[in-house]
Amino acid sequence: MKKSLLHSLLPAAALLLPLATVTGLPSAAGAKDLPPAPKMTKAEFEKAKGIFFDLCAGCHGKLRKGATGPNIQPAFTRKEGTERLKQFITYGSPAGMPNWGESGVLTPEEVDLMARYVQQPPPMPPEFGLPEIMKTYQLIVPLDKRPKKKMNSYNLDNVFSVTLRDIGKIALIDGDTKKIITTIPTGFAVHISRLSSSGRYLYTIGRDGWVNLIDLWMKTPKTVAKVRIGLEARSVESSKMKGWEDKYAIAGSYWPPQYVVMDGLTLKPLRIRSTRGYTVDTGVFHQEPRVASIVASHFHPEFIVNVKETGHVMMVDYSDMPNLKVTDIPTARFLHDGGFDSTGRYFLVAANAVNKIVVIDTKDDKLVKIVKTSGTKPHPGRGANIVHPKFGPVWVTSHIGSPEISLIGTDPKGHPQYAWKEVQVLEGPGGGALFVKSHPKSKHLYVDTPLNPDKDLSGGVAVFNIADLGKKEPEFKELPIAKWANLGKGQQRVVQGEFNKAGDEIWFSVWNKKDKPSAIVVVDDKTLKLKTVIKDDRLRTVTGKFNVFNTRNDIY
Repeated sequence: MKKSLLHSLLPAAALLLPLATVTGLPSAAGAKDLPPAPKMTKAEFEKAKGIFFDLCAGCHGKLRKGATGPNIQPAFTRKEGTERLKQFITYGSPAGMPNWGESGVLTPEEVDLMARYVQQPPPMPPEFGLPEIMKTYQLIVPLDKRPKKKMNSYNLDNVFSVTLRDIGKIALIDGDTKKIITTIPTGFAVHISRLSSSGRYLYTIGRDGWVNLIDLWMKTPKTVAKVRIGLEARSVESSKMKGWEDKYAIAGSYWPPQYVVMDGLTLKPLRIRSTRGYTVDTGVFHQEPRVASIVASHFHPEFIVNVKETGHVMMVDYSDMPNLKVTDIPTARFLHDGGFDSTGRYFLVAANAVNKIVVIDTKDDKLVKIVKTSGTKPHPGRGANIVHPKFGPVWVTSHIGSPEISLIGTDPKGHPQYAWKEVQVLEGPGGGALFVKSHPKSKHLYVDTPLNPDKDLSGGVAVFNIADLGKKEPEFKELPIAKWANLGKGQQRVVQGEFNKAGDEIWFSVWNKKDKPSAIVVVDDKTLKLKTVIKDDRLRTVTGKFNVFNTRNDIY
């Protein structure tokens, strides 16, 4: 199930189609051989549906067919039974299932509710096409009403866009002073922030499909346009090719499975494309192939769109918008997140449910290699680029389901014998990792484990010295980030390191419950000592952080 904190999501829940009847519905194939579904009232079903959107749909899918998480349709869940499902929801697993009950995110009553809910047939969500999208479109500040020059004194390159997940906002924090500039209402649970090529505009996308365009030149930055491109979403990006800077933006959704190309300065939708199609291996039609990560090519006027369940990488050519061209590269199923190598030419993306990394040459628009990893369910975020003492430039991924950290060679010219191979496997602290991080000026590699049920692991970070990676069994140092934050009792989860522009400090989110304060811990990268803790009552459910300069320039 997708890691998050419980909230009430009435707007999204209201958009879902009503269930014909709540009890006694037939399940998928083989229903006659299964136990009947537990009884639920309609009110219980509606409440559980909102919780499922928040906690579970990201990994298991709205239709529960699975990808990052397993298939949990009734044909499987009814065989397990309510009591066994309650144990799993309560205690989680080191393979990446959070301990929703034990950590206090769900009450015992809610655990019971969800154990019964996943044994019911999943409701079919409605479609959300261009007519519905256009009804949500808001151009709040037209182009001619925006500043002609930067109206504030902030060092924008060192500003951080920080997700305040469950309260539907981001905080802009001055990286120089560590002070909050402002908080801005956005969609619920912003998944990523992305920058326009010029660095002036910030794009955010919420789990609920809302895209915000924020003008950083204003005296106090604020949203100048917004649009909802789907009912559940994860990805947004802007055009980066020379000559096309800031011209277009693109956002992809989990439901409906589609992507929308927009005007980069106004968010006006221009083109919409469905991603429904056939799986690359079996050729089976899939009705929920979600758009996972999207990145912008530095070599062509193209967006690289990764389609999760079917395993297609789509190179979307935006040079002729009326005649949109797409190069379809079949790869491996269950594409998730990824990032560029240090040169910006090769894009590496995790096909996490099959334990593979797909390598795409964005200059030649071709599949280079599919690399098998030693760990279970690779989850790199954007990965980390480091120079290994033996193997040269490598790209790094952690794993949700196991402690392995895989290093993949990325230098086909200087180190051809190691290129596109898993050259080393490090032993990390445990499963439940989501992000690895480094920086060209750093001598360290950082690995978080926020999904691990163990309190100490989810509250800490492992740090490897890059110079030591040439040793037979390199060891890591553990940083007690949550203890440094000193937020009191409970299981706080430390997630997603992000460097400042200078590359001499790294920020970590200490993610607490919605009704308790969160914090950001800033670590001195040279000494690995605590530098400062950013605390403010406005910092609630802090997760992702995106430095303007590093995000704009694909530095990680």
